[in-house]
Amino acid sequence: MTPTLVRQHLPTTGGTSRRDLGARARDWSEIQERMLVPLYEAVYERLEVGPATRLLALGCGSGLALLMAASRGAAVAGVEPSSPERLALARERLLPEASGTRARAGTRLVEGTPVDAVGAKTAPYTLVTAFEPIGCLAGDSEGLGDLLASATPLAERGATVALAGWGPPERCATSAVLRVATKLTDPLRSTGSWRPARRDDLEEVAQRAGLEPDGSGRVSCPFGYADLDSALRGLLSTGLFDAAIEVTDQAQVDKEVTEALHPYQRRDGTVWMPNVFRYLVARVP
Repeated sequence: MTPTLVRQHLPTTGGTSRRDLGARARDWSEIQERMLVPLYEAVYERLEVGPATRLLALGCGSGLALLMAASRGAAVAGVEPSSPERLALARERLLPEASGTRARAGTRLVEGTPVDAVGAKTAPYTLVTAFEPIGCLAGDSEGLGDLLASATPLAERGATVALAGWGPPERCATSAVLRVATKLTDPLRSTGSWRPARRDDLEEVAQRAGLEPDGSGRVSCPFGYADLDSALRGLLSTGLFDAAIEVTDQAQVDKEVTEALHPYQRRDGTVWMPNVFRYLVARVP
């Protein structure tokens, strides 16, 4: 079975077109992805990512984290199994034909499994990252576990694995908005609906993957938007409301999310939600 992340985008049937998915991927790239920059920076700084780093990113999205690693001199590769639209944007940013890229020659960005990212001359990876935060959707850790199972054999012994997750709900203002997904989603659905992060989400994934924990940290990642419309577009681009849209409809989800955002709108119209994210550093035995 092909490993995949639990984060899914709406299918192209049922009124959702490829154009809609492309617009959402663009919203992710232009609005939402930058919210996690403090997380990427904290992990790269702690792990001293640089020219000696050979990095494989699981769920690389539209490639911002990879671009930041490449700017430090790292050799990078990425797998994006859930969104070909995000992957297309990552290729625009990172592949040699993109103007101004700082990625090394040989950068591979693929849709599929980590094995697909291995070229004929690919050396074992020294770092594997999974920056798509888990601990928010029911079942998201299972998808990450499948990806890790296929990725860790491609890393050298003692290589570092960095996993990311949502912090405690009481430290994440966005949790109050994400609860809209639970309210609107069929309570019998076993995956896809929001659930509060648990303290040991990342440790449990690492244990199941046979990794050895080697430290952790917390990073402040506030979500800041120019206005309510930007906040709505950014949050919907995460895929965390997809199940709610399937159960109800787009207009209902838009309305409920916008109402939930009002307490975080400031007098100047901007939206500001403080959040804390966790990361776990583990080692390949």
